[in-house]
Amino acid sequence: MTDADSIASRRKAVCFLILTAILWSSSGLCIKMIHWGPLAILGGRSLVAAVVFLVYLRRPEFSWSGVQVAGAIAYTSSQLFFILGTKLTVAANVVFLTFTSPIYIILFGYWFLNERPYRADWAAMAAIFTGMFLFFGDDFSLDGMRGNLCGVLSGVALAAMIICLRRQKMGVPANTILLGNFLGAIIGLPFLLQESFTISSVGTILFLGIFQIGISFILYSIAIKHVHALESNLIVTLEPVLNPIWVFLVLGEIPGKLAFMGGILVLGAVIARAIVSSHTVPEETV
Repeated sequence: MTDADSIASRRKAVCFLILTAILWSSSGLCIKMIHWGPLAILGGRSLVAAVVFLVYLRRPEFSWSGVQVAGAIAYTSSQLFFILGTKLTVAANVVFLTFTSPIYIILFGYWFLNERPYRADWAAMAAIFTGMFLFFGDDFSLDGMRGNLCGVLSGVALAAMIICLRRQKMGVPANTILLGNFLGAIIGLPFLLQESFTISSVGTILFLGIFQIGISFILYSIAIKHVHALESNLIVTLEPVLNPIWVFLVLGEIPGKLAFMGGILVLGAVIARAIVSSHTVPEETV
């Protein structure tokens, strides 16, 4: 592949990652609008997303390799811990702790992927963490330690998922996501069957399964083949900034001044990192 082809592929991947973050960010609003339990939401969303992936893959192939199984478990675990944590403590805690995942990717990315951070990654990560601190500073609390622990575990699982998907860059990472959705559906199905089904709840679950999880992870599984694990994680940190924007537009919840400043900082850092990613060939790292 020529440098020009590589840059074109990375630009496409960056666009897919931005679209992924936008779709992921709709989860907060949708989960607020549905009155199901967390495991029922996990099961319903995973079931619909599995159908989307089956249509996309047509003939899925499971190698049952260690990295595929680990990636599927990490995928389901990240979602489960995030939903449980949100029920146990304030959402700001869980979002902030989940998106500490770049730290774990730095720690384990070189070991498992032989990928070291770019210079631009260090700068972007410093700006993003500063922005995240401002963004969630007003609401972050040490209360609800079980919820905070779920947030930490969600971040670890998210990093593990990203590393496992990146390890399959020469294969089809979407198969791993499909396997994870099967697992989530199996775990959540007993709880799903106990919920009442209304037009609103079914419509919300369909949106979550088709768009927020299904299409978004198809885009992510394509993008991760062309962008380093840490880069992809930094770009999708747009999600926690966009999440409350949808809540504000629909439900009228207004973020504070610090949150606004932090959001602008995160948004600027992610855009800058995305621009750098879309114009460079992956060579020099530090």
